[in-house]
Amino acid sequence: MYGHSKWATIRRKKEKTDAARGRIFTKLIKEITVAAREGGGDESANPRLRTAIAAAKAANMPQRNIENAIKKGTGELPGVAYEEASYEGYGPGGVAILIETLTDNKKRTVADIRHLLNKYGGSLGEAGCVSWIFEKKGMIVVDNKKKTEDEIMEIILDSGAEDISDEKDGFEIITAVENFEEVKRVLTDSGIEILSSEITMIPKNTIKLDGKQAESVLKLMEAIEEHDDVQNVYSNFDIDEDNLKI
Repeated sequence: MYGHSKWATIRRKKEKTDAARGRIFTKLIKEITVAAREGGGDESANPRLRTAIAAAKAANMPQRNIENAIKKGTGELPGVAYEEASYEGYGPGGVAILIETLTDNKKRTVADIRHLLNKYGGSLGEAGCVSWIFEKKGMIVVDNKKKTEDEIMEIILDSGAEDISDEKDGFEIITAVENFEEVKRVLTDSGIEILSSEITMIPKNTIKLDGKQAESVLKLMEAIEEHDDVQNVYSNFDIDEDNLKI
């Protein structure tokens, strides 16, 4: 059983209510562009691109935007040359924070990330200081109103799923990266609605926070995620959502 990614649940809830949804589109376009640049524009032969396109469609991104992002990645259209960079550090209560960025200026990005961490009671660490706490996994969220957890588990058991938990907004299924597409296929073939799916980083263990520390770490996570260069931010905090305004 892996440590639950509490931020993933909170982020999903915020994405449904935030007015600034254009920020989500910007991040998805960057990911599609880089995925196409690294692995080509054919999604059938490029798993990263396929996952990015699926996320874009789930966010209701127009097909034209998706196609233009792919063409920018393959060089058919001019575009900014983004570089991937990851940063590691600590937040309030000593929680681990892992940040993935796509940027056209690494010096600017690392300075901004350091500033945000310091501002909200955290600190930037050395490469490798917290990445060992996380494992790359597939995360699939499905509707939890039509079938029970046991019924879903029976459907996915032989397809490579590793864990399932009820997170109120849906059943959260964790898979190995290599089994991600197969589990999605089995769910779809069984008529199970997939609410969201992504390749993410799951913590091996979590740190329980409450009170001011919990509020501070949420403010920090939100500030980091709102930065234009940040694609994903992960942490291993655990909080009681019922006692917080999310």
